[in-house]
Amino acid sequence: MTGNNKKGITLLIAVLTSSLLLAITLSIFSITIKELQISASSRESHKAFYAADAGIECALYWDFVENAFATSTTKTIRCNKQTFPNMGGVDGQSQFTIDFSGNDVPDPASAEVTVDKNPDMSTVIEGRGYNTSQVGGRRTERGIRVQY
Repeated sequence: MTGNNKKGITLLIAVLTSSLLLAITLSIFSITIKELQISASSRESHKAFYAADAGIECALYWDFVENAFATSTTKTIRCNKQTFPNMGGVDGQSQFTIDFSGNDVPDPASAEVTVDKNPDMSTVIEGRGYNTSQVGGRRTERGIRVQY
């Protein structure tokens, strides 16, 4: 009878060891999936931020170098091979959207840029960069505001 008891204990130890290894494996798998999601979210956030930054830089260039957003005249500006007519004018507010899509960009980003020329000679430029992931369909948006 003692021989049969030893076989049962060996089976019990094998099942417990297998269960412990399975639990550890599932925990590691779960952590890996969460880390991948965080990494993807960070990547999308960077794309949106860089799109907003590019939009701000374009507006700053056209404001400082070409005075394109003056309230007395209107001008056509060009950013990322795109043309935006009638910037500036009487109301002092201009708005344009730059599309950063291309053939090699899987999740294209865009930037909505608003330039406000105030009567007190101050300027506020706001850039909102965003992109929509084709994998999850989530839209990530980041904004930058420059005032001078």
